[in-house]
Amino acid sequence: MLLCVAGRPHLIFGRVVRLIRSSGGSAFRRQLGYLVTGICALALLCLLAGCTEPDEVALGTLEWDRIALPAPAAEKIVAIHVREGQRVSPGQVLLQLDPEQTLARLGAAEAAVAQQSAALQALNDGPRQEQIARARAELEAAQAEARDRQADYQRIVALGKKNYASRSDIDGAQAAAETAQAQVRAAREQLLELERGTRPEDIEQGRAALAEARAQAQAQRVLLEKLTLRAPRPGIVDSIPFKLGDEAPLGGSLAVLLTGAAPYARVYVPQSMRLRVQVDGQAQVFLEGIGEAERLAGRAGPFPGRVRMVRNAPSFTPYYALTGDDVTRLSYIAEIQLGKAAAQLPAGLPLRASFSGNVGAPVPDGEFHGQPNPTPQSAPVESAEDEPPALPATEDPDQYGPYDGEK
Repeated sequence: MLLCVAGRPHLIFGRVVRLIRSSGGSAFRRQLGYLVTGICALALLCLLAGCTEPDEVALGTLEWDRIALPAPAAEKIVAIHVREGQRVSPGQVLLQLDPEQTLARLGAAEAAVAQQSAALQALNDGPRQEQIARARAELEAAQAEARDRQADYQRIVALGKKNYASRSDIDGAQAAAETAQAQVRAAREQLLELERGTRPEDIEQGRAALAEARAQAQAQRVLLEKLTLRAPRPGIVDSIPFKLGDEAPLGGSLAVLLTGAAPYARVYVPQSMRLRVQVDGQAQVFLEGIGEAERLAGRAGPFPGRVRMVRNAPSFTPYYALTGDDVTRLSYIAEIQLGKAAAQLPAGLPLRASFSGNVGAPVPDGEFHGQPNPTPQSAPVESAEDEPPALPATEDPDQYGPYDGEK
């Protein structure tokens, strides 16, 4: 009804004047009519002022930075030390997962570290003196055996010259003597190896094996520490998806924290406002949907803020909105960081944001993205001869997009 009145104010004004003049009467009645006429005119002016177009705003919700704490292992929850909505400090214990399996793996890793450490120590110490003495005794035994085999071979050869030994016996004695000599050389090389000590390459391999074992043990220690879930930053516990006794999957969110000194406004900027919204620009945020008492107390705002992020890609980009007047249906997600005055506001409140013209330092004259500004020139007047020929009226299926059935 108000829209109808505001749309035709002259009709209402004329009707009131005709009613008063048609009634006739004294001068008092005429003065009263003039007074009523003035009041009606004033009321119509107020209605017209209220029907003016409001300033463009971006709508959105109040949000906090969220931190999701994932499960480091698929273990059972054995203790929950906080509740949802509780404020926590850095390092405070939130949950405890079952550490039994991790403790067993840590024990096995520490045993492997001790084994590799002892092996590296043995490589650094080299062979024992008893091993060297045994190798020397084996060499002497091999030399004695070689002398005996050589003597047997000489005797067999002498008998063969007198036809008292066959050729096969001579060959067998020769092979036994050569085998004994080979055993002597093997024993000598083994003794030389022990006397020279451990090779540097073996020591390096031992060090690498020890480092690997220590790394595995450290990984188990870190995992054991992660089983005690702690708050990385100060904040408020927003949600704990799992209950006591549940076994969360690997990587599942065990707790969600709301962090930061103040919340931020997540708004959807219309395409008509996109050029005025820039990073580090100033903004004013007003809360919506709160009670009249809170509004009178000043809790509805305005809250000053700074634009910290604006998405370059629109959040809603249909094919048919890329051309024509429908391009105004695009919207861009922006985030406005608020100050400490909004530190006590909860997440999820609806809001509206307005942006001032201050969008950072102005661009100097003659510069625009690193290139000089061209000299402004008046647009040439196009004549009828310069107009491009009209295209034939054909229906292009891609003009409105493949999913728009209306042409």
